[in-house]
Amino acid sequence: MVDQVKVAEAVETPQEQTLQRHLSNRHIQLIAIGGAIGTGLFMGSGKTISLAGPSIIFVYMVIGFMLFFVMRAMGELLLSNLEYKSFSDFAADLLGPWAGYFTGWTYWFCWVVTGIADVVAISAYAQFWFPGLSEWVASLAVVIVLLSLNLATVKMFGEMEFWFAMIKIVAIIALIVVGAVMVFTGFTSPSGVTASFSHLWADGGWFPKGISGFFAGFQIAVFAFVGIELVGTTAAETHNPEKSLPRAINSIPVRIIMFYVFALIMIMSVTPWRSVVPSKSPFVELFMLVGLPAAASLINFVVLTSAASSANSGVFSTSRMLYGLAQDGVAPARFARLSRRAVPASGLLFSCLCLLGGVVLIYLIPDVMTVFTMVTTVSAILFMFVWSIILCSYLVYRRQRPELHAKSQYKMPLGIVMCWVCLAFFVFVLGLLTLQADTRQALMVTPLWFVILAIGWQVTGKKRLARV
Repeated sequence: MVDQVKVAEAVETPQEQTLQRHLSNRHIQLIAIGGAIGTGLFMGSGKTISLAGPSIIFVYMVIGFMLFFVMRAMGELLLSNLEYKSFSDFAADLLGPWAGYFTGWTYWFCWVVTGIADVVAISAYAQFWFPGLSEWVASLAVVIVLLSLNLATVKMFGEMEFWFAMIKIVAIIALIVVGAVMVFTGFTSPSGVTASFSHLWADGGWFPKGISGFFAGFQIAVFAFVGIELVGTTAAETHNPEKSLPRAINSIPVRIIMFYVFALIMIMSVTPWRSVVPSKSPFVELFMLVGLPAAASLINFVVLTSAASSANSGVFSTSRMLYGLAQDGVAPARFARLSRRAVPASGLLFSCLCLLGGVVLIYLIPDVMTVFTMVTTVSAILFMFVWSIILCSYLVYRRQRPELHAKSQYKMPLGIVMCWVCLAFFVFVLGLLTLQADTRQALMVTPLWFVILAIGWQVTGKKRLARV
């Protein structure tokens, strides 16, 4: 079971010093949707289309299929014991304290790195309206705004994320509808391109770059799904998690088809895939191509809020993960203190200070897409580690606690088999990252994080075990 000392402390702690269940079903559903629609879709899809062509559609479908089972495993585990506040809790309980330590700190680092990617993306989107604005100045302003928003109550975070996600949903649905109208009416752009579904297969077929191009699309495509597990970090602040979590997780396949597959089909039907500019958002470029600059400005606002939403989610989740790690005794005790509004303010401040790394990167490397690719690769690798820990925890849970699985109302379909299939898939994706020079560099650097964690565990972990 979860560390008994930790549970006892939670019971004895005054209510204002514990996380409060202020997130409603409405918030959880939209947070889950917002998590599934990552910055990678808006910012990174241009590069993935240029790498893989129309086969990128299948890339997103494969990744979405695999991650659905990861989320089902997470859902069953979280609901098997409502004392679990996040997946680092069940990892520590099922795999051992070291797993909670590695998972919690890696997830924190995941979102710091992702937040840096989002800050980089926001600075790029700001150039659309303010081409003379220094990108590092825009990045600094974003970090300050994020800190201010999250220092308010968790309900404020829920409301902000609700409306951020709503903007993304409306924008993508509008893009799909407008794209469909253009295709069915035979719309011809000022450059002479006629919208048609035939663009998907007329220029080299579905796999114009061959199987190597198809494989190359996985790196940034994986990053597009970063945050899909975010709903798992809201468990401790959710009303009626037995109802909210399953509903949010079960809707993932519909979201993947609606928001990723349909959107990419429309983009490549209106804009032939060879015309997509890798370094720009195809969502913005689509409307520019058809001569609708006002709509392009609106879509730029949408993709900017999407990146802000992702960064906002990251700041929220990192502060909650630091809170849990501090309660476990493997992070500074200051991070376990809550403000009068039941917000882990110290963790928020520390995470936002780390986000300033994005400001430094933009200052040192002015090429936005170079920085974005490097940072997103590191993020994708680390998130795959976290997803793998969730699957390994599920395998141990099935072996050690069959009685909990037997009475579960939310069983993972094909549980053990799909765990092994998903783990094999993640190993396969890691192998693919060695094929491109830019992703290979990030793959070589990432193990340093685990070396740092191992050293940290030798210092703090043993002290914690000695106290328990």
